[in-house]
Amino acid sequence: MIDLKHRSTQKELLDAADIPFADIKKNMEELDTINRLLGGHGITSKGFAAFCEQHTGTLSVCEIGCGGGDNLRAIYRYCASKKIEVKLTGIDMKQACIDFARQRNADLPATWICSDYKLADLAKDPPDIIFSSLFCHHFTQQELVYMMGWMKTNCKQGFFINDLQRHPLAYYSIRWITQIFSNSYLVKNDAPLSVARGFRKNDWKEIFLAAGIPTFRLRWMWAFRYLIIFKK
Repeated sequence: MIDLKHRSTQKELLDAADIPFADIKKNMEELDTINRLLGGHGITSKGFAAFCEQHTGTLSVCEIGCGGGDNLRAIYRYCASKKIEVKLTGIDMKQACIDFARQRNADLPATWICSDYKLADLAKDPPDIIFSSLFCHHFTQQELVYMMGWMKTNCKQGFFINDLQRHPLAYYSIRWITQIFSNSYLVKNDAPLSVARGFRKNDWKEIFLAAGIPTFRLRWMWAFRYLIIFKK
């Protein structure tokens, strides 16, 4: 049995720079399906909804590590159902992902930026909300401390995170499911590894404390996810 006491430091295949786009596209399409079936998009919508209660006018939201833009589309659908005006921004460092997101979501009120999130210039028009979904587990704890500070600095209202709980049942379940049903070698390899690189409550407490953010909300969500919300 795998030891999940500590986060894995093994790099995912998707983190390599030379993955053919056809393989990345297949990976993004399958992750979109997994997020829909296991409620990942619903968790993203819950995180966004936490900022809608007392807001009037247009809300601006920026996703870092946006991939193919499926999370921003989920937020757009939520806003359409609630009659909320929204302005979307997606940031990803892979140009192929940005091109795919722009093409796939041409009907959205969205801006797509190819950049390392750290280098994205948001100072002129900072978004109300910044978020990430299944992005944080790609980073080391030290890198995440910086990321929390960056999100806090670059948002007007706050930020939220949707990411994986590190748990044996989650690890073996997703490994079994993807081995049987997935047609993507990236998903088959990276899905269980993502869980091994995921988090427990104390990990988040240490990260936020080191980032100088002592107050935040952390909720366990179905299918072994955490929703973390910080409001200014």
